[in-house]
Amino acid sequence: MIKLFTTIFAVAVSFVTVTAQAEDLKGDAKAGETKNAMCIGCHGIKGYQASFPEVYKVPMISGQSAKYISSALSAYKKGDRKHPSMRGIAETLSDQDIADLAAYYSTSGVVAGSELPAKPVREPSAEVQALLGKANCASCHGANFSKPIDPSYPKLAGQHADYLFVALKAYKVDNNPKVGRGNAIMAGMAKQYTNAELKALAGYISSVDGELKTVPQSRFR
Repeated sequence: MIKLFTTIFAVAVSFVTVTAQAEDLKGDAKAGETKNAMCIGCHGIKGYQASFPEVYKVPMISGQSAKYISSALSAYKKGDRKHPSMRGIAETLSDQDIADLAAYYSTSGVVAGSELPAKPVREPSAEVQALLGKANCASCHGANFSKPIDPSYPKLAGQHADYLFVALKAYKVDNNPKVGRGNAIMAGMAKQYTNAELKALAGYISSVDGELKTVPQSRFR
């Protein structure tokens, strides 16, 4: 019994150590630019649409925070996010690859000195304002939806409405091997809403000025 406990403890310590090391990896944006061949085919084409689980524009990731990109890719790699194509790509990436890609996309297309207003210029309708308040969306994603309180949370402002809608619905899916996102906090939030309400939220947030963009990849690499 003592030997078994010692083995379990050692494995636990090893897991914590490896996890901490992965989180502490420093990304290299220049290296990330040489590793994004599998990314640019979708995320480097303006207006490009995915077709699973429904047709929607792939998300803009240039200008997104590095920690969020790392978190999202790690979630696909672990299977917490179940999109087959993204999971297949993420599984080929090392922790260093993920850190490098995150560093690259967090700086891609960023314009120095540009600053968003603290609150969106476009006010939501009374209906949407009530929906935003229901889950207190701004408390995590920022009053302008571009300054999340934790860098591992995504910037949402200006993101494609159809993508936001599909992403939000994914948190409501349970026990599906190919669709869904395993995040208890977001699942609890998303399940408060009907799909029509999620669509209204997505429509408003996409209309807010943000920092996200699609940066077309040069033909010459």
